[in-house]
Amino acid sequence: MRTYRELFRAPEFTPLFATGSLSTAASTVSGLALGTLIYTATGSPLLSALAMFGPALVQVVGATTLLSAADRLPPRAATAGLALLFGLCTAAQAMPRLPVWAAFAVLLGEGLIASLGGGVRYGLLNEILERDGYLLGRSVLNMSVGATQICGFAVGGVLVTVLSPRGTLLAGAALYLVAAAVARLGLSGRPPRTAGRPSVADTWRTNGLLWSSVPRRYVYLALWVPNGLIVGCESLYVPYAPRHAGLLFASAALGMLAGDTLTGRFLPRRWRERLGAPLRLLLAAPYLAFALHPALPLAVTAVVLASVGYSASLLLQERLMSLTPDALSGHALGLHSSGTLTLQGVGATLAGAVAQRTSPATAMTVMATASVAVTLALAPGLRPLPTAEGPALGETPARSPSA
Repeated sequence: MRTYRELFRAPEFTPLFATGSLSTAASTVSGLALGTLIYTATGSPLLSALAMFGPALVQVVGATTLLSAADRLPPRAATAGLALLFGLCTAAQAMPRLPVWAAFAVLLGEGLIASLGGGVRYGLLNEILERDGYLLGRSVLNMSVGATQICGFAVGGVLVTVLSPRGTLLAGAALYLVAAAVARLGLSGRPPRTAGRPSVADTWRTNGLLWSSVPRRYVYLALWVPNGLIVGCESLYVPYAPRHAGLLFASAALGMLAGDTLTGRFLPRRWRERLGAPLRLLLAAPYLAFALHPALPLAVTAVVLASVGYSASLLLQERLMSLTPDALSGHALGLHSSGTLTLQGVGATLAGAVAQRTSPATAMTVMATASVAVTLALAPGLRPLPTAEGPALGETPARSPSA
């Protein structure tokens, strides 16, 4: 599967794509509205930032308690149910005179629920598409997230002005409900990938099983740590260039879009293993230029080039799936998603702490240097896999392309 036409002809990919896009739009506009609402109520930039990005830090809790459900729930019911729960939570945050502590309590619940989202969505993607189509399908979903977030923030800003923050929250809730309806009506009923009831014990057991494989452990570390450190660089765009932060964020989105398009659509299979290491280094190396406090044109160029390197995560996810039995694919991808978001929150916190004591440019250089160092340290464990290598767990064979 090498073309977008083939991809969207695959049964159920279109409704999965639409459900993800609607959910991303809902989370973007509602996050902006809630951040505005919290800042208006408290005057605290910290609480406003936590209202928008705090739930990502909670995902580590869900990843250690709830993640076994990703493969033990029927995918259609789980996808529709999660969107419905998000819609109800968002509507609750729009209630007049809702205390700030209550709004954050709802956010905590959303963060826990969200820890299942990645595993359910990407595990289903792995079922819908043949193995040679996963890379292209995931790249399209990534592109959709980036484009939807850019449009969502723009539209959300207008809605906050026209409808008020609470009205925008209700609009976000409505988008979630539409996403739930699309999932329920557009996806077919499938049995859970794994038998049994989800539990905290099963989550810990499967996390340990996934982590016990040394090759898979290298993949997880490569997906989590360098990415999180570079998101720390991105979190400093505003203090680095207050008047041009929007341009830097847009440049990062452009680089990500270009990288996902080139890697997912045009990179031949024979080049994937060869270009994985250079792309992982590209993610961080351009940020080293910030040691020179570059002017805006050079800063934009560095950001675009570095963001192309995010496409290395597509190749790492493909590698992860080749090392994981189908029965655990949702859990494995959910662990990747939750770990990535958690490390991004950690990276932003570390970058802010370093910038507080030095400067934004220095902190960005430090984070980029650390990312390069981690990437080089992990390189020996990410050498090309033998062509015939199967799942590292040795329990369930991987699905063949014809399955």
